[in-house]
Amino acid sequence: MKHSFIKRQQLIRQIKTQFTQELASALNLIEVQAPLLSECGTGVQDDLSGKEQSVKVSIKAIPNKTYEVVHSLAKWKRQLLGEYGFSEGEGILTHMTALRPDEESLGHKHSVYVDQWDWEKVIAEHDRSVAYLKRTVRRIYAALLRTVECIPEIRARGLELPDDIYFIHSETLAQQYPELSSKQREREITKAYGAVFIIGIGARLSDGQAHDARAPDYDDWSTVSETGETGLNGDLLVWHEAIDDALELSSMGVRVDKVALKRQLELSQQQSKACLPWHKSLIGGKMPLTIGGGIGQSRVVMFLMQDSHIAKVQASVWPEEVTQSLQSDLENKEAMPI
Repeated sequence: MKHSFIKRQQLIRQIKTQFTQELASALNLIEVQAPLLSECGTGVQDDLSGKEQSVKVSIKAIPNKTYEVVHSLAKWKRQLLGEYGFSEGEGILTHMTALRPDEESLGHKHSVYVDQWDWEKVIAEHDRSVAYLKRTVRRIYAALLRTVECIPEIRARGLELPDDIYFIHSETLAQQYPELSSKQREREITKAYGAVFIIGIGARLSDGQAHDARAPDYDDWSTVSETGETGLNGDLLVWHEAIDDALELSSMGVRVDKVALKRQLELSQQQSKACLPWHKSLIGGKMPLTIGGGIGQSRVVMFLMQDSHIAKVQASVWPEEVTQSLQSDLENKEAMPI
């Protein structure tokens, strides 16, 4: 059993190392160190959908400030690119770890502990388009395919992935499956095509509902693109046979410019955020135009290893019923780290 555990840990490490190299090469990124804490009141924290509570941290040696564990590094990365004068076409890659204790469902795909490849890249004004978004998504997907090809243990598992990724706008998806919820739509389209990127997540669709919630201050989900559709962002999903469901690997997009930021703050009724230091800096033209996103590390590993639960590739905390189920697997000699 110890031998199986060690072999799994080595394979997890190999997958993460290989994909890091492939992603950095595909997008021209350099690896940098990532923070765990964000100072409250600066506007740098990623508020996700706006409902999640962050973990507050008081530091004895800095009594006049309060910090919180990051949700992601969506805005921190862009700020760093501006501070250090990165040029068009250059970007950064981090190994981000975060805590999201308000996660409602700790099921097959979800954990309190979040680990991501968080990346951000400087772009030109003319790159703020769906065409550029698609080119970037294809490069990320190609990095995933190359990772599979480079690791014999993964190739031997017979994982089948389509050669290209299928793109669809969230409005088109809603029209195609009007009777289904957004998550049910994701399941149907991903099962049909194997690998899908859904464009335009955050703005309200024709049925009055957004496909999913997005914070107003990182992805641009309100700009009308060259295709006449709304949104310059989206999610990358793959079909995962082990859980018989779609698995989201990445959320990403062209980031807001000052016009889109003001518009999305208004649409979200969060205009007060415009006074925060980070937002004032963007509106004042002190940050570059960027594209960026996060790619779930444990989810990628779970998918490539064809595991049925994220707990099999990640050390975290789980409800008792999940722990008991995984312990049963272990007793049946299905090796996993716990």
